[in-house]
Amino acid sequence: MKGIMIQGTASDVGKSLIVTALCRLLLQKGFRPAPFKSQNVTNYSYITEDGKEIGKAQVLQAEACALDPLPEINPILLKPAEPGRSEVVWLGERIDVIAGMKYREQYYDKAIETIRHSLEKLSELADFLVIEGAGSPVEMNLKDREVVNMKVAELADVPVILVADVQRGGLFASVVGTLELLEPHERSRVKGVIINKFHGDPLLFEAGKSWLEERTGIPVLAVLPYLADHQLEEEDVLSLSNRKLPPLEEKTQMKDKDATYNQLASHLQTYLDWEKFIAILEQEEHDSCN
Repeated sequence: MKGIMIQGTASDVGKSLIVTALCRLLLQKGFRPAPFKSQNVTNYSYITEDGKEIGKAQVLQAEACALDPLPEINPILLKPAEPGRSEVVWLGERIDVIAGMKYREQYYDKAIETIRHSLEKLSELADFLVIEGAGSPVEMNLKDREVVNMKVAELADVPVILVADVQRGGLFASVVGTLELLEPHERSRVKGVIINKFHGDPLLFEAGKSWLEERTGIPVLAVLPYLADHQLEEEDVLSLSNRKLPPLEEKTQMKDKDATYNQLASHLQTYLDWEKFIAILEQEEHDSCN
């Protein structure tokens, strides 16, 4: 199955929004996409019709794909509870409340198995997987047992696009620093960069784009202007904004959900180098066949 993984240089760089937009854009272009996020750390959750609890961002992404929100699209949900502990929701079912270190020690192998199972399940329903990472892939104190960034890209065997937020400053250091801290086999998966939340005319970033491409050897696929009111809540528990969707009983009703997803897809398509994006996928497919 074809796929792509959207990772970020940090939390709140816009991964969820880009995944949602890409899901709808791929649907419009004739693919059967499905979203996937192996593990969320958030209290923004959603109860499906069959009583399963998953991250709300993945519900929106599933809607953008015209899919029902299955627990396999977000198999692990960690809901921060009392200080230092989280409620563990596994394939939609609450199974534990545990401290972070004990979770890493006790659940790593089970997480890998569950992620594999979920990827296999989704491969039966879709022909293109849009995977979302979390935080940064180079949190060095957590990297050896992480189950949400490069380990997932490896399990799914997909290329990675790295998203950076120009609004917060330090963009060049964040991109180059992230790439430098990746292991060589991980860095080789990064096939493109997206610059997000740009204020002003994206053409003003041409010099920065050229510098990044020359410095890293990786193409900048898009410079996306900032969207002030996209109606999607921020998923990350450390989000810099307080944007919220309506309560759970209202499900994910926006003023016009399809219009919102179509608007996001149009925004992405306007600035995304689609030919380079498709070339990345075709090269990965060619490499996997050899």
